[in-house]
Amino acid sequence: MKIAVVGVGAVGGFLAARLAAAGFEVAALARGETLAVLRERGLLLLAAGQETSTSIRASDNAHELGRQDLVIVALKGPALAAAAPDLQPLLGAHTVVMPAMNGVPWWFLQAGGPAATAQRLASIDADGRVEAAIPLARVLGCVVHLTCSSPRPGVVQHGFGDRLIVGEPAGGASARTSAVCAALAQAGLCAEASADIRHDIWFKLWGNMTMNPVSALTGATTDVILDDPLAHDFILRAMDEAALIGARIGCPITQSGRERMAVTRQLGGFKTSMLQDTQAGRALELDALVSAVHEIGTRFNVAMPHIGALLGLTRLMARERGLYPP
Repeated sequence: MKIAVVGVGAVGGFLAARLAAAGFEVAALARGETLAVLRERGLLLLAAGQETSTSIRASDNAHELGRQDLVIVALKGPALAAAAPDLQPLLGAHTVVMPAMNGVPWWFLQAGGPAATAQRLASIDADGRVEAAIPLARVLGCVVHLTCSSPRPGVVQHGFGDRLIVGEPAGGASARTSAVCAALAQAGLCAEASADIRHDIWFKLWGNMTMNPVSALTGATTDVILDDPLAHDFILRAMDEAALIGARIGCPITQSGRERMAVTRQLGGFKTSMLQDTQAGRALELDALVSAVHEIGTRFNVAMPHIGALLGLTRLMARERGLYPP
């Protein structure tokens, strides 16, 4: 299996390193300092107290990498629309594209379920550029349950977890889902085939769409946020609203917000990805995590005072810092 990773940052770098170490032919589409480091020194993975350096083919020109069997897109949400058209040279007749990204994907309401609609999500893909470049028929959904950081270009620090859930956007089993899961398992990852990836996406989103922006607004780690009774209550109310939306779109949530917060507390105090991006001055993944939820809720007439407040405040903060477009 020929595998290209687009976006060799934290998650993308971790997957690229593990797949290359397992013997797969891995290539990276990268730019700038990351590309220079990959070419000069390779990809360095820091995990379980060990350092592993892996040499992978890297280019900023997809034509040089050629057709692939699997393309893993691990970009930050704000970068996807601009990058999607550049992926065409990687796509052969049977190439599978698996976005390993946070939040609601562009195809979420088009894939099926009781809320299926041809209308795209304006908050994710306003002009249809992503949909045109990556047709739904090529896509495998993916939910990433692991934490990584990239302290500098070409270096990945693994935190905890190694679980990925993979499935067809419209649900059900498929040979390509099984093949991708087998490849990930060969790389030592915990890969699960999902019969309903939309539900898995919404369940993870329900758990992290609040903690990320609250941490970005406050600068607090997860344990400090959970210890504040007012912040804790605000998060629970926003989660209740997201659960109501899930029920309308065929992604019901059976766990309570308090149960989900208890799971988060067990992970200890950590900086969310959005807090890390805020402190580093990087564009925030606000649209995939919150704007899309607000857009879907609006379409289905769900009252969302807490989600709306969270979106408005975080968006304003990010715009004032130049981390979200005006």
